[in-house]
This record gives sequence, C-alpha cells and structure tokens, in this order.
Amino acid sequence: MASGNEVAIVEGVDASPEEVKPAVLDGPFDVKELLHLDEALSVAERDGGGLHYSVYVGPLHDPIRGAAEALHERLADPARSVLIAVSPEQRELEIVTGQIAREKIPDRSAALVVFSMEAAFGAGQLSGGIVTGLRMLAETAQGS
Repeated sequence: MASGNEVAIVEGVDASPEEVKPAVLDGPFDVKELLHLDEALSVAERDGGGLHYSVYVGPLHDPIRGAAEALHERLADPARSVLIAVSPEQRELEIVTGQIAREKIPDRSAALVVFSMEAAFGAGQLSGGIVTGLRMLAETAQGS
C-alpha cells in the first residue's frame, strides 16, 4: 500500500486531472477502503512493536507460500517486517514474518489472525479483513 503522501504523476495525458484515474483505483478497493487501509498501515507502523507492515493484494504464483516469502524478502528490512499477502481470485492468504518479527508475532498468533481475516473475507469484507489483520498483528507485537 502506498502512504498518503505519494502522488501519481501522469505524463503525456491529454486529459483534465478529474479524468485521470490512478491505476490503484482499478483494483478491488474503492477510495474509502484505500483510506482505511492506509490508516491501518500507519497505525500498525506507529504502534506495532517497532515492526514494519506491508500488504500485497494480487495474484500469487505456485507455490503460494513461496511466492509470499519471495515478496517478503524484497521488502526493505525483511527481518523486522510482516507481510500480509492476499490473492482474492485464488482465495489464498499468507502472513509472512521475518526473523525479528517472528519473535513478537509467533506462528500460532499469526494463525489466529488468519482465521479472523478469513471470516471477514467470507462475509465479503476484503478491506475490513485486512484492517482487522493489521490491527491484530500490531497489537500482538506491541504486547510482547
């Protein structure tokens, strides 16, 4: 997810700013949901035990876990990072924690977060499930 201070620059477009739609709006979230996700990421970063939180929503190639781990390794500080990788079309969800992050968020706790997120996804709440997951992960890390 992008932070709230990133700006999309479009060159060579012969359209008014109102007609230019950032590519991120072509995804599964509307503007309100994107704002909630951005806020949840900011809160997790601020209150989440000194860890870094990222969300990926999109296709994951097989093996799914390996694809999520490869994305996690590309983060700036993988050892202190937590990645929520969601592939709605494939109905897949992975939470990947780095070495330091795993000390604050054990696999058992991450599994409970997955169950909560899957319940929200089952009710049609993709963004709500991600927000819940971020909140739960940050609370777990902060409490350790």
